[in-house]
Amino acid sequence: MRPFTIAVPQADLDDLHRRLADTRWPSELPGSGWDRGVPLDYLKELAEYWRTEFDWRAVEARINQFPQFITEIDGTGVHFLHVRSPEPDAVPLLMTHGWPGTFAEYLDVIGPLTDPRAHGGDPSQAFHLVIPSLPGFGFSPPTTEPGWNVFRIAAAWGELMDRLGYDRYLVHGGDLGVWTSLTLAGMRPQAVAGAHVTFLLTPPSGDPAELAALDQQDLGRLQQMAEFMQTKGGYMHVQGRRPQTLAYGLTDSPAGQLAWITEKFFEWTGAEKSPEDTVTRDQLLTNVSIYWLTATAGSSAQLYYEMADLLPIAPTPPPAAPPHPVPLGVAVYAHDASLAIRKLAEPNFPNIVQWNEFPEGGHFPALEQPDLFVDDLRAFKENLA
Repeated sequence: MRPFTIAVPQADLDDLHRRLADTRWPSELPGSGWDRGVPLDYLKELAEYWRTEFDWRAVEARINQFPQFITEIDGTGVHFLHVRSPEPDAVPLLMTHGWPGTFAEYLDVIGPLTDPRAHGGDPSQAFHLVIPSLPGFGFSPPTTEPGWNVFRIAAAWGELMDRLGYDRYLVHGGDLGVWTSLTLAGMRPQAVAGAHVTFLLTPPSGDPAELAALDQQDLGRLQQMAEFMQTKGGYMHVQGRRPQTLAYGLTDSPAGQLAWITEKFFEWTGAEKSPEDTVTRDQLLTNVSIYWLTATAGSSAQLYYEMADLLPIAPTPPPAAPPHPVPLGVAVYAHDASLAIRKLAEPNFPNIVQWNEFPEGGHFPALEQPDLFVDDLRAFKENLA
């Protein structure tokens, strides 16, 4: 376990700027807006901003203010932030991002979560934070062998917390981090005091009686889930079936990498005209830059391949999970890609201690609605007391 500082070589930034300047742009059908993907004019403007105005060095300096480390677990490198609270009685919290996110999603909430006293909060609400990068994502280098699924990652996270000296802690996850967090909680219920998640997928079992018990709002959410898979789930099929083929284009073209991620920040948030309705341009480009500068577009997609039998792209639905023993908190943000249904969640999660639904926010709540996100985590901690 060694300290880590981000120091991207200037040659890599110069190469990025050159590639952006030399982008070979496709044609576009007029008037298609976002219906066929990211609009050409918007992406050109965003790419030019990335090339000429976005300040990676400022981002790098900000991230490097937080303690970062690299360790090897089960044969692979793991990058993580470990930010201890000044409050001695703070509760350890392990936070796991998903795709197309990174650990940088949580930068804006580190201060309020670790030092609430300095942010107008109650010091009893403080957390010690451990924020790892998933294997093959960002500064966690690509794995060197197959088999790195959520079960193996969860086991690695348990080992990480052991090494840090935490024998009792909370977990939070979004997107793929939901699977990882819940898997860890199921594997180590003696260590995980509670699991807090966003983007909990709640597919129906197929029992007609189950569907008959749903009200109109729940049926609408079920329809939204189906539409998500039919019209917006293509990325999952490609990454889950042919990640290596996809990797060539995304690793060679920053404009391609930019489009692949920007589309999700538009579709999975409350954005109406562009992702900048919900996140800043620099927040979006920080996320994209981490994928590009570490060349982890392909290695991050490999996790979808490893999880294909658990995802909705599987030819048959995965078996229902056994009842989950750990207290669960669920945050449902109105503009997320798919909205959880409590009645469908309860059979697998009989110990739901908090279920909050918010009229704002989407798939990246720590970026879009940091205050709501922080308050919800604090409330979850209090509900476990």
